Amino acid sequence: MVEDHSHVINPIDRDIEDNTQTLKGYGGGYSVGLSVLSRSKTVVDLSEITKRAEGLPVIVAHTAKTAQKIMNSWVPTAHVVDTITKSAISHKALLTIAGTDSSGGAGIQADLKTFTAHKCYGTSVVTALTAQNTTGVQAVHPCPPEFVEQQIRSVLDDIDIRGIKTGMLYDASIIRSLTKTLKSYGGKALPPIVCDPVCVSTSGHTLLQPEAVEVLIHEFFPLTAVITPNKSEAELILSRRNLPSTINNLQDMLIAADNLLTLGPKAVLLKGGHITASLSDVNSLQSTFQSARNIRVEKDGLLGENMEILQTAERDLSSDPLVIDILREENSTTLFVRPRIDSSSTHGTGCTLSAALACGLSRGLTVYEATKLATEYTHLGIETAIPIGKGHGPLNHMHAVTLRSIPRPTKTVPHPFTRLLIHSSSKIWKEYVEHDFVKQLAKGTLPRECFLHFIKQDYLYLRYYARAYSLLAAKSSTFTDIDIATRTIINVIDEVQTHKKFCAQWGITEEELQTTPESPATTAYGAYILDVGLQGDTNKLLMAVAACLLGYGEVGLWLKKESSKPNTWVVTEGNPYAKWMEDYSGPHYQAAVKAGLDTIEAMAAADPPSPARFKDWCHVWEKCTRLEKGFWDMAMGLL
Repeated sequence: MVEDHSHVINPIDRDIEDNTQTLKGYGGGYSVGLSVLSRSKTVVDLSEITKRAEGLPVIVAHTAKTAQKIMNSWVPTAHVVDTITKSAISHKALLTIAGTDSSGGAGIQADLKTFTAHKCYGTSVVTALTAQNTTGVQAVHPCPPEFVEQQIRSVLDDIDIRGIKTGMLYDASIIRSLTKTLKSYGGKALPPIVCDPVCVSTSGHTLLQPEAVEVLIHEFFPLTAVITPNKSEAELILSRRNLPSTINNLQDMLIAADNLLTLGPKAVLLKGGHITASLSDVNSLQSTFQSARNIRVEKDGLLGENMEILQTAERDLSSDPLVIDILREENSTTLFVRPRIDSSSTHGTGCTLSAALACGLSRGLTVYEATKLATEYTHLGIETAIPIGKGHGPLNHMHAVTLRSIPRPTKTVPHPFTRLLIHSSSKIWKEYVEHDFVKQLAKGTLPRECFLHFIKQDYLYLRYYARAYSLLAAKSSTFTDIDIATRTIINVIDEVQTHKKFCAQWGITEEELQTTPESPATTAYGAYILDVGLQGDTNKLLMAVAACLLGYGEVGLWLKKESSKPNTWVVTEGNPYAKWMEDYSGPHYQAAVKAGLDTIEAMAAADPPSPARFKDWCHVWEKCTRLEKGFWDMAMGLL
């Protein structure tokens, strides 16, 4: 039975009993793509091919001659991906300068969660400690300005900060200290600063002293890339400059955004969560002001043109109350329109939105692009939130984070997927690796007729193996992939010739190979691999062939380990099967094992499976392990 490891960050951090020899000693880069996996006895060292694989499928050659031919003719153009030390999205470091929230839904706690959800590293400077929960703020304890400055310098002197977000700044002295400290780093360009001008809590508690508003406008706004006030904050700020400050509708919001832009920031995002509007208000605003300015409307969550099938399947939300945020930049105005959510889980919405916006800017997105992603992230955070507390609960900051069924490879656990595969089928895996066929072979007591029956059936199995890769060729969508799959089939045919020579050494003629009846075990195994290949999932096909390659590698290393023990039961001198054991424990075959390990780990890292898909992969692995054991059973019983 497959265990659910989705809740475990690192489910296995030790070797699994004795049957994990193939996992030891390998780490570092992984070649991305589908590797041709085989239990050939003549596989050559593939380290150079693996280094050159560069994002394309790794070809595991079956003979030295074929390998050399590939080395001479096949030159991929991508590069090897190291999934341990590199990732597709680099983690930017951001700084939040704000107050705390003991309930965890707002302030620096919300900021750090948002940074994490956006794959950014979060640092923090605390301006004030608050005692608050979902019902309100009970007390505020500000930090001394000198200590705020010391915190900022500690972070900026050490860490390459790519974005700054500010929240609750509390009073004029802290704002002055903040501004002075940031300006003192003028020797290098400041990262984009997003200012959420937190003034009053939802419950009405003052979070910015009255005398601090003017300092915020005059000294700090000119440093910012974006400010993100809500209705009440915008009204307070505008009133201090004797600008129109009443905001009751969408047109008032547009005028307020224009006026806020004159106060120094490079852009203004005026949040509309406290204003009720409709689609007709949006259309009216556009018709009134479109000739005078460039107004763009972004509709998220509303059905658009040519969506008639959804119009009949879903409720049309366009007539419902809407939330509209207005982004005002120097030469453009954008309205972000989405349905209003009837939810009490809105605690920390402003903190979350501004933190998400800072994440986007840290990655080089435009203000418009960053705002589009941030508003969508925040909206989904509200919509997917689980009620917490007795008042206005927090958002679900982790809605964008998917729990992984398979942990990412690390330097200490470079093959987590293979560990999970072996762990999920540990009983049958042990029976396969330590089968009586293997033990008798190692002792040299395996009846000759059993071994001959085995190698003849192995020859017949190769037909299925080649056909499985013809399915891969049929599924390939590029000439390069078709070429690689075709070369694999040719390699298998080359291996057939090698297999014939090997059988001849045991007195088996080619005619005898051709006329040998196919064992039910061979038919069952081959038919299953073809069936998996016909299902259309190349990853499942990889699972189907991996058990064979890795299993034989495990058997070879297990016997090698046993043979090194004092008074070992493994016989090497005079054992007619000694060469077989040497081949599978030797460097050539183990190079193929390493390439196979790297391939399936890269596959799992590049395309993380859902729990259901992971369970499916484990089922294929276990099924093929059973079929491999069945091959030993067949040989022992001459079936």
